[in-house]
Amino acid sequence: MTTPVPGDIQLLGLSIVLVAAQIVLVAQLGNRQYGLKWAASARDEPVPPPGVLLGRVRRALANMLETFPLFAAAVLAVAVVHRFDLWSLVGAHLYLWSRVIYLALYAAGVPLLRSLVWNVAFAGIVMVLWRLI
Repeated sequence: MTTPVPGDIQLLGLSIVLVAAQIVLVAQLGNRQYGLKWAASARDEPVPPPGVLLGRVRRALANMLETFPLFAAAVLAVAVVHRFDLWSLVGAHLYLWSRVIYLALYAAGVPLLRSLVWNVAFAGIVMVLWRLI
């Protein structure tokens, strides 16, 4: 019989899936813009700047890669000290689902609401981290 996985850890796993999905999205949009020959090359030759959508999803991925280590470290640290509770679970949900919405808003070019959603995701990290303080 297996032990149930805490919801916070499941949300960390789903966040990893989101990071992977964003990496694949950026790669596929790059392939579409620059071609498969470019994708298979060493990419030594300069290429034109990315199109609007590729540029946006690249920046969204870069932003995800800035916040994800903080989220992952917070969830794993809370797991180590066995401090999961409703607040850490809500924080993990806020992080994951805000990051999904953030990606959609960034891809669509929605400015101010996107920044608000970023703050909600960051608040989710703080909620998880709070269990350690």
